[in-house]
Amino acid sequence: MAEVDKTEKITVNLGLVDLGQIDLLVDEGFYANRTDFIRTAVRRQLETRAGAVDQSVARRTLALGTRHVTRRELEELRDAGRTVDLRVLGLASIADDVPPELALATIASVEVLGALRAPRAVKAALAARTR
Repeated sequence: MAEVDKTEKITVNLGLVDLGQIDLLVDEGFYANRTDFIRTAVRRQLETRAGAVDQSVARRTLALGTRHVTRRELEELRDAGRTVDLRVLGLASIADDVPPELALATIASVEVLGALRAPRAVKAALAARTR
């Protein structure tokens, strides 16, 4: 399974009446289960706000989807005396072989709306630069 196809677990607190209505729709066969209902509801809400999302992505210059940062890419940036702002809506990942020192020398800031996958030491090193 591709990394972008993986899911993140979230917790949602609902009122008992709302939960009962969801269970009723599941019992009546409209949805396979509670998760199916919630995913469908989230997707429909995102569809209604797609224009706002598109505008925000463009305004904030976010990469949409996945962005994988390799050790080689960071070494090339370091050798050129440059840095990168990691700005992603979706999944950002930093290769397992990237040492914290290299990440600090080359990643100026991190903004991820979604999930950031990186070695624990790299995440810790970049914590002050992550929003």
